[in-house]
Amino acid sequence: MDDVYRADLEVTPYAALAFAIFAASTSAILVRWSHAPSSVAAFYRVLFTTVIVAPIAVYWYRDEFGRLSRNDLGFAVVAGIALAVHFATWFESLNHTSVAASVTLVQTQPIFVAIGAALVLGERVNRETVIGIVIAMVGAAAMSLGDAGEAPISDATMYGNALAILGAITVAGYVLAGRSIRQRVSLFPYVTVVYTACAVTLLLLVGVQGHDIVAYPPREWLLFLGMAIGPGIFGHTIVNWVLKHLESVVVSVAWLGEPVGATLLALGLLAEVPDTITVLGGLIVLAGIYVTTIERERRRRPESD
Repeated sequence: MDDVYRADLEVTPYAALAFAIFAASTSAILVRWSHAPSSVAAFYRVLFTTVIVAPIAVYWYRDEFGRLSRNDLGFAVVAGIALAVHFATWFESLNHTSVAASVTLVQTQPIFVAIGAALVLGERVNRETVIGIVIAMVGAAAMSLGDAGEAPISDATMYGNALAILGAITVAGYVLAGRSIRQRVSLFPYVTVVYTACAVTLLLLVGVQGHDIVAYPPREWLLFLGMAIGPGIFGHTIVNWVLKHLESVVVSVAWLGEPVGATLLALGLLAEVPDTITVLGGLIVLAGIYVTTIERERRRRPESD
């Protein structure tokens, strides 16, 4: 799959990223349909995704596992743990603060990615990129205003807000690790290690929380599988492929398009009609993504004159 990209198909990573973000947008719908505890749903989503990708990795990339450096293996495991912490902290934040606050704070991840990309990966963040990030985040904040004020300020609210920020930091770490390691490691070996570490971490969390691990009706198992195939395989896995070809800041800002896709899906599947602020916020998010990606692509291409 890493060989799909060619110089004469420069649009491929962007098209793949757009498709992946839309696929990831199905997560909110599937979670809404599920009645299982959020940590259980997250665990099975990642477990089933691992079960799908691991045989491919073992069959076609068996030798590459043996060539993984200790550093790459270790950081891939850390990326998986970071992804698990992201799922756990963000979902838990929704139990303590408003949806508006949680969604807005967790969507601050492009800031942490931009800082990390500049300090760790040497990816320069110029003025135009910063403008694109700010535009997209303003739109994301606007999309969350519909239920603003849902939770009063309290110690519990502050705790929930802190969890959401931790969710933003950990998903930023996941993106940065993917951008770095994917330059050297093929897609399927990388995601197999990451998803395995993530699934093990989530399983430990489910055990600590005392949730039942198997007593769920067939409908829930189908939803778990849907989460694995949609947001897992076609979402996160394709994003990890894209990280080899596009800078982490571009991918991070593009993730802000997930609420836009989720809103469109909710309109068609849940009959949830967005209000005017949500629609305007979605358009602003798309504008910010456009500014960021166009600017990075302009800098990447040599000047024609």
